[in-house]
Amino acid sequence: MTTNTVKRLLPTSTAGSLPKPSWLAEPEALWSPWKLQGKELIDGKHDALRLSLHEQQQAGIDIVSDGEQTRQHFVTTFIEHLTGVDFEKRKTIKIRDRYEASVPTVVGAVSRPKSVFVEDAKILRKQTNQPIKWALPGPMTMIDTLYDAHYQSREKLAWEFAKILNQEAKELEAAGVDIIQFDEPAFNVFFDEVNEWGIACLERAIEGLKCETAVHICYGYGIKANTDWKKTLGTEWRQYEQAFPKLQQSNIDIISLECHNSHVPIELLELIRGKKVMVGAIDVATNNIETPEEVADTLREALKYVDADKLYPCTNCGMAPLSRDVARGKLQALTAGADIVRKELTLTN
Repeated sequence: MTTNTVKRLLPTSTAGSLPKPSWLAEPEALWSPWKLQGKELIDGKHDALRLSLHEQQQAGIDIVSDGEQTRQHFVTTFIEHLTGVDFEKRKTIKIRDRYEASVPTVVGAVSRPKSVFVEDAKILRKQTNQPIKWALPGPMTMIDTLYDAHYQSREKLAWEFAKILNQEAKELEAAGVDIIQFDEPAFNVFFDEVNEWGIACLERAIEGLKCETAVHICYGYGIKANTDWKKTLGTEWRQYEQAFPKLQQSNIDIISLECHNSHVPIELLELIRGKKVMVGAIDVATNNIETPEEVADTLREALKYVDADKLYPCTNCGMAPLSRDVARGKLQALTAGADIVRKELTLTN
């Protein structure tokens, strides 16, 4: 069981991915193929994991992660380890009603023959005494990244994935992970399904866990398909309004969301009052590095709706498509901005 609880006010973390070193994979790209093979690839991934941890520590990040260095993609890498999915049999589908992608096909009952990330998590756990967070894809986002020729029911497949995710999460917890995060960008798209069964599926995925759990709901990486979609959303992005009331009632401990440079009305945070909130104070869709003061402004706004002991400064989304220099600068800005507000809070109390 884990014991690394977060003790400081406004502990910083990242939403998930960080850039990979250029010797491991093509930089500044999603789905980038590996440059190594066999044992060299396994060693290279673990070296990158240590490097990513070091960069987070150098930047002063409090809750550290693997930076998703051992996976090619936040959803697909998990699915690759399951039976019942044929990666040779591909179909082109629309992902999150936004962009077309060639995806594998569910051809039979899905199951997890062995753990996917547990060995990687053990390596990270050995490297640090800091609290560690590990991201898994959420059930609804998983079904949105596949063509289902077997269950032929989004809901049925999501429940199967929830059971599999729960097995993985329990093993990650046993390996010493302090916070298990489920990435559910699909929660910002399929509102009826979220409320009908999406949140219930998520609760099945966290069943029996004693470590903290988080759900990350964002507007996506800074890739063209996402930025084009955002342009269609108007001046107010109210998608969170659909899922927040039910999430507030759920057993999920932490809600991770996007705030900085987005058109999310900050007062929507009132709908999840009482939950811990990872507030995205770093825009991942631009190479501009925020000033500490910009970060501090986002956090001050969020503090109107989130109690200080429940606010976790974070990035809006993953930073895999950014350069390592930009990502490093953004992490340092996050730490510096959190420091400013932490001092203000200490002075006023």
